[in-house]
Amino acid sequence: MSKVYFSTWRGEQISNVGKAEDAWEESAYNLPAQYDDHRESKAFIGWDGVALFDPDVDVVRLATEYAAQYQVYSEACGRCAPGRWGGRILYDLLDKIARGEGTHDDVTHLKEVSNSMQLTSKCEIGKTVPTPLMDLMEHFKEDFDRCIDEQVASKHYDTEVNYIAKITAPCTDACPAHVDIPGYIEGVRDLRFDDSLKATRQTMPLAHTCGRVCPHPCEDACRRSNLDDPIAIMELKRLGADYETDHGFGFFHPAEAKPKGDKKVAVIGAGPAGLTTAYYLALEGIHVDVFEELPVLGGEVAVGVPEYRMPIDKYNQDIEAVRDLGVNFIVNARVDAEMMRQYEKDYDSVMVATGTRISKKVRCGNERPELDGYWSAIEMLDQVNLFEKYGIGEEVDLTGKTVVCVGGGFTSMDVVRCSIRANAKKVYMIYRRDEKTIIRNTTYEEYHEAVEEGVEFLFHSAVNTINDEEDVIKSLLIDKFELVPDPNGGRAQLVKIDDASFTIDSDFLIPAVSQSADLDLLPEEWELEMTSWATIKTNGVDYMTSRKGIFASGDCEYGPMTIVNAVGQAKRAASVMARYVESGEITLTDDEIMEDHLRKMRVYDKKEKVTGWLPGIPREHSEVLDVDERKDNNKEVNYGFTQEQGLSEAERCMRCYYIAMIAQ
Repeated sequence: MSKVYFSTWRGEQISNVGKAEDAWEESAYNLPAQYDDHRESKAFIGWDGVALFDPDVDVVRLATEYAAQYQVYSEACGRCAPGRWGGRILYDLLDKIARGEGTHDDVTHLKEVSNSMQLTSKCEIGKTVPTPLMDLMEHFKEDFDRCIDEQVASKHYDTEVNYIAKITAPCTDACPAHVDIPGYIEGVRDLRFDDSLKATRQTMPLAHTCGRVCPHPCEDACRRSNLDDPIAIMELKRLGADYETDHGFGFFHPAEAKPKGDKKVAVIGAGPAGLTTAYYLALEGIHVDVFEELPVLGGEVAVGVPEYRMPIDKYNQDIEAVRDLGVNFIVNARVDAEMMRQYEKDYDSVMVATGTRISKKVRCGNERPELDGYWSAIEMLDQVNLFEKYGIGEEVDLTGKTVVCVGGGFTSMDVVRCSIRANAKKVYMIYRRDEKTIIRNTTYEEYHEAVEEGVEFLFHSAVNTINDEEDVIKSLLIDKFELVPDPNGGRAQLVKIDDASFTIDSDFLIPAVSQSADLDLLPEEWELEMTSWATIKTNGVDYMTSRKGIFASGDCEYGPMTIVNAVGQAKRAASVMARYVESGEITLTDDEIMEDHLRKMRVYDKKEKVTGWLPGIPREHSEVLDVDERKDNNKEVNYGFTQEQGLSEAERCMRCYYIAMIAQ
């Protein structure tokens, strides 16, 4: 809720003109009335209307400056005349009026061009830029008339006003790494896979990885969903990365790295958060040393995500893109508190990105880690992947064994599908909630591929007790639950069903319910603030800890998260760190501040009725290995799109760029 002087945002009609400020009606939306801790906003204008927070706003100049952003960002695709020329006409006419040289015919022409753009532009930026301009011309007609009738400039035309604009899209806003999704899709559509990959790497260096194992929350915010089916955003991302690798090109970095200066940063952990931090710091010309405890680089993606989902040669390409910028990696380097004390002295800043590699317990009866057959998910996946990907250690052979995994996320999916490939006789996943929830936690494809391969899912179930003989697991007592609706309308509760418990034989119980962070590396005297779930506390905005110069991102900051979430955190943290090591100050860029405002506002409107596009164009589906071809080996399951499929799917994109702007 925001107090506004005037608003048409998302169809609301609020006018507090002439009212005392303490009587102003509030907007139903979380509009950015406060820009940051030090500055207030005078107005917000965007794709779905306008909001004024200050009665003194120059609405004519506001409209002019917004129209100017259409030229600045040049995001119109140029494939239609209204989009190509309409925005220029809007700006020219509005500026003419704002400087006191306009006519009423210009207003008529403005409305005609605006209507034409809204109806006939091919992309959303051309359709939406006129929307708030029309609102201002309608509701503040007297301000425009004054400039025309008196032939005077608008009231603040020559006044210094700060206008801050941001380009976004519903999918980009929903992506934790804020990837320019329409940009990389357009690269595919134009057969410029190099441009596609550069667009991705602006904010996401791990294009191979997140083109394969991302849960793609962006697809939940795809406006195409309001018409038929969302774009296959994740699979389109991988095309640019595979093009770079398969054709043996060098690395398509989004920009040339700045010359190396004298600043240096230590990064603890070479998983997605650590790699991302290193990549963007190196682009800024900062020396980066990355310390990794494991004998291999890549963190949990390397030793936790199976080869059939994330081929190591592809992930290594992402890692080599980071190394290509001059990043220095040190493996087999378990950092302790004494080393951290030294790093604080030797480096200008330190990033802790150690992940979460301690499996949590199921919390059932007779649960003892020393039991033969009790195997944490992290340990199991480490052994599988170190052998399958690197030839390190011993092969996991589960022939004739029954495996029970407790969980409901990606880690548990990896456990059960690896167990199938290790030739287990029977594989169960025990999950307290339902099928819909497990799909939401992972993906539709991941769940159904596991079912095809023979995993049996026991929903609304939980392990009550482990039964052993002489410390060897033999069976598990399983309780059944049912969802009981809350009579007060709250969340339904899981209630144990009496007399419904049953026993299943089991050789292995593998907990995959969650992981915790091993933070013994942090010196006690630092007294870093911690969260209630024993991770490193930051404010979630700039990712500095309670100790100046020490940053944290990824799982050790938030708890177990997806790869794209870790990348998003680390990208922001690297940006802040790059400025911190130069100035000693913690600051956000205007682009980052706007990013946060838009996320709070929610760019995607799931209730929007999308018009002007042809519905019913089927979504492309890439070929996957047949179940009999994949369940006994680690071949990559998903082939990805062919070029023809990629082009067809990219053509479905509605290119939903929007412009948002704040006046200060």
